[in-house]
Amino acid sequence: MSEIRVVDLGRRPYQPVLDLQRALVRARLEGSLTSDLLLLVEHQPVVTLGRGTRESSLPISRPALEARGFDVVEVERGGDVTVHAPGQLVGYPIIDLQSYRPDLHWYLRQLEEALIRALGALGIEAGRNPGLTGVWVGPRKIASIGVHVKRWVTLHGFALNVMTDLSAFDVVVPCGISGVVMTSVEREAGGRTDGLWSATREAVIAGFGAAFDRSMVSRNLQDLPGVQSAI
Repeated sequence: MSEIRVVDLGRRPYQPVLDLQRALVRARLEGSLTSDLLLLVEHQPVVTLGRGTRESSLPISRPALEARGFDVVEVERGGDVTVHAPGQLVGYPIIDLQSYRPDLHWYLRQLEEALIRALGALGIEAGRNPGLTGVWVGPRKIASIGVHVKRWVTLHGFALNVMTDLSAFDVVVPCGISGVVMTSVEREAGGRTDGLWSATREAVIAGFGAAFDRSMVSRNLQDLPGVQSAI
């Protein structure tokens, strides 16, 4: 079975990780990076604006958001506005879809499948909401997905609320969906926090491997061939 290398970046600001993604995509396209990656990270507070962001999704001005401690970054991914904050597990797959299936809709459904499997392993029954990308627990949204592909190599990805302070989403209309209720693994698990982050991380890695039929192998970023030339 082919491998996907898993790199845990810990907690980092958004912009440097965005720059890293772009550099890794270039390296993958040029052939200096030959392995598929799943970057896992926890971000400091940031509001990201996808290509589909509408003015109505930002009820608070950018200067006001920044005054509340949020960075604001425009990105090339699809979708509307979203929020990243501590307690949220963010995954950025850098994979060549030509090795799987060069189909963006298939890819989005597989990302959802990976998270649905992960949440199921944690005892949370999650699923899809027809017509809306992401993962839901009943009417509540627990994970957001927004991606971009460049010559079938992916960047951006998913954000799963684990122990996130859900009030962070009050500053936007999440994903442009009016009236959406955001939830988290912590809330759906009845407030349990002991070991929850590590359990969720491991469940997500296993779910990703199952959804994409790959062996998941943890690696340090600096040990991957082609990475040093990329960054």
